[in-house]
Amino acid sequence: MIELSNVSNTFSLHNQGSAVVEVISDASFAVASGKCAALTGASGAGKSTLMRMIYGNYLTQVGEIRIGDLDIVQAVLRDVIKLRREVLGYVSQFLRVVPRVPTLDVVAEPLCALGVPADKAQGRAEALLTHLNIPERLWSLSPTSFSGGEQQRVNIARGFSHSYPAMMLDEPTASLDSANREVVLSLIENAKERGAAIIGIFHDEAARTRVYDRVIDVCRFTPGVAA
Repeated sequence: MIELSNVSNTFSLHNQGSAVVEVISDASFAVASGKCAALTGASGAGKSTLMRMIYGNYLTQVGEIRIGDLDIVQAVLRDVIKLRREVLGYVSQFLRVVPRVPTLDVVAEPLCALGVPADKAQGRAEALLTHLNIPERLWSLSPTSFSGGEQQRVNIARGFSHSYPAMMLDEPTASLDSANREVVLSLIENAKERGAAIIGIFHDEAARTRVYDRVIDVCRFTPGVAA
């Protein structure tokens, strides 16, 4: 479902005389449907960079990144947007939403974008928010005013609202107490059971051990970083 072949990338540091730094070199691996790959490596090894390359936030100079039948590296923007809407979900560490939009609408929006009727989209949003212990009294408020843990749970609810065939999870259990951590791990396990291919970053070793099927040490693909 997710396949990288000989992927390399460089960054140009324009504030440092346009110096070119190679950040990922010759990365190749695949993640099948129903499996979870955990990206590991020291801080600065390039885990988040690699994840953003897979999602298409960072352009890739060399290689192929295939999600299903689409090569992200060569795809035009409209196809990348369609892929993100229908196939590739992404739960980042931080919630980024339009201010003043109610939490219920934030969570339901991915389904509405797919043409799901508003009542069904909101029903799914309500179920997820309840499952993730977001009080109903907060649903009509913007999540921008919530605590860090509440924002993370809204972010997770939004990311799991649609049954994406492939998912990127960047520290999904960070900032969560033990009860909500358990809910999130159950959501990941359920996604695997329905066939989602998942790539995740988990600094929580116990959480990583519970859901991963293989470990990918990003240091192998990072020039100058010891594996």
